[in-house]
Amino acid sequence: MNYFVNQRPYNMAYYLADGIYPSYPTFAKSIRLPQSEPDKLFAKHQEGCRKDIERAFGVLQARFKIICEPARLLDIADLGIIMRSCIILHNMIVEDERDTYAQRWTDFEQPGGSGSNTPQPYSTEVLLAFANHVRARSKLRDPNVHHELQAGLVKHIWTKFGIFRD
Repeated sequence: MNYFVNQRPYNMAYYLADGIYPSYPTFAKSIRLPQSEPDKLFAKHQEGCRKDIERAFGVLQARFKIICEPARLLDIADLGIIMRSCIILHNMIVEDERDTYAQRWTDFEQPGGSGSNTPQPYSTEVLLAFANHVRARSKLRDPNVHHELQAGLVKHIWTKFGIFRD
């Protein structure tokens, strides 16, 4: 993934995270105790988006057991197909049950329910690919890049939304 934040190029995706995650460039964390107005606005936007994503993912986890299963050894393209399929199916179910959508989520199978715990077969090619992936991503632990990205995102959010605040 290639993108720019305030004219600085980045070539990796990032995840919205809270303070328990390390300061890696792949985690866009909120600011713990924001003091300045740009920092406060960034924290508000980051935390709001992160909570929305967590809620949406929780809804999908409650409905589709496949999302609760380990995914480290799956191909990233396959994960994308699985997630998009679950989202599409969820939206179809919501549309179909719109009038009777007062069901409680506990009616659906929960993680750890009655499902097969039989281990799936794997190949050594998958393990080799995973090892290569781990080596390629080891450079992403630079906290300086994390802080540069966070500062760039603070500036971007402030430029985009700070001028028009109440």
